[in-house]
Amino acid sequence: MSGDAERLRRWRLVLGSEAESSCGGLPQELTGMDRALAALYDDGDADRRGGLGGSAPNVARWLGDIRTYFPSTVVQVMQRDAMDRLGLHQLLLEPEVLDEVEPDVGLVSTLISLNRVIPEHTKDTARLVVRRVVEDVERRLAQKTRAAVTGALDRSARTSRPRQLADVDWQRTIRANLKHYQPEHGTVIPERLIGYARRQKAVQRDVMLCVDQSGSMASSVVYSSIFAAVLASIRSLRTSMVLFDTAVVDITEKLADPVDVLFGTQLGGGTDIDQALRYCAGQLRRPADTVMVLISDLYEGGDADRMKRIAGELVDSGVQLIVLLALSDDGAPSFDREHAEYFASLGAPAFACTPDQFPDLIAAAIERRDIGAWAAKAGIQTSRAA
Repeated sequence: MSGDAERLRRWRLVLGSEAESSCGGLPQELTGMDRALAALYDDGDADRRGGLGGSAPNVARWLGDIRTYFPSTVVQVMQRDAMDRLGLHQLLLEPEVLDEVEPDVGLVSTLISLNRVIPEHTKDTARLVVRRVVEDVERRLAQKTRAAVTGALDRSARTSRPRQLADVDWQRTIRANLKHYQPEHGTVIPERLIGYARRQKAVQRDVMLCVDQSGSMASSVVYSSIFAAVLASIRSLRTSMVLFDTAVVDITEKLADPVDVLFGTQLGGGTDIDQALRYCAGQLRRPADTVMVLISDLYEGGDADRMKRIAGELVDSGVQLIVLLALSDDGAPSFDREHAEYFASLGAPAFACTPDQFPDLIAAAIERRDIGAWAAKAGIQTSRAA
């Protein structure tokens, strides 16, 4: 096939049947792909566009077709477009439809937003779909998270008696012994070694995830639940997780299974950050050894002044407070800039974080590094103090 003919066929697929007169017809092998595209995007042919209708079998068949014709990344985009253009949310409650979908985090977000209306005959299928996504994300991120966190725990403890050469922090050791420089030998004779103490079995850090479960935070809830489960598996950390809207739910006891966490969420509703922070403050055991991650767009529906006061009290107590406007791949969200600037003034700059960046962020917090400096080095734009 010539390059010009191939381009015309591509344009015909993109533009739909109305472009047939200018681009020419399609060969038989492309008609199925054309029907799948037309069912979703062709506004000019009511019969074809309405072919999905309200029928679960038709939708399931269409979902199977697009998986045949397109790669998974395109399938996920088309599924999201179908939700917006054709209103298929309710049909996700049918098992035959769920069996055909290409699962991704966006689909999980949709399912957990519908979990209160999922009928009994669909719940098992919905859980299987969610579990597939959770396990896939966990495989991708768990090893990196454990490596970053356990390494940070090792490095966070210093000792003047490192057990072996590999445990010596040479930069700190050299700086501490510069006065012992020997010009005739051109070297420093270290009289005092500084090294890393090997990680202890006892709990060294408390990590608290305080997650806004309002509707706009759906992807963040999915990822934070998975990370909470991974962190909870590290014995040197004491990990807890709180979900909030206008009420606060402590789901720490469910962290062994992030799928249970997700089906325990209730996306939507208002936002009361003040109440959530006060609950977390009441759970503190060792403020100076606590990393608290507030994941919220900071649109406070409760008492904003009280929210600011409790945030300041947490920081003054020694808690390392981190504010994530989102924990997702969706980019920078809409957020309350005034509140973000206030948190920045406390030393807790607010910024969006991707799942791939989160392990290094937690490692930096465990080592008590400057989070603003870490974010700048990672190329992340943060809020600034007013």
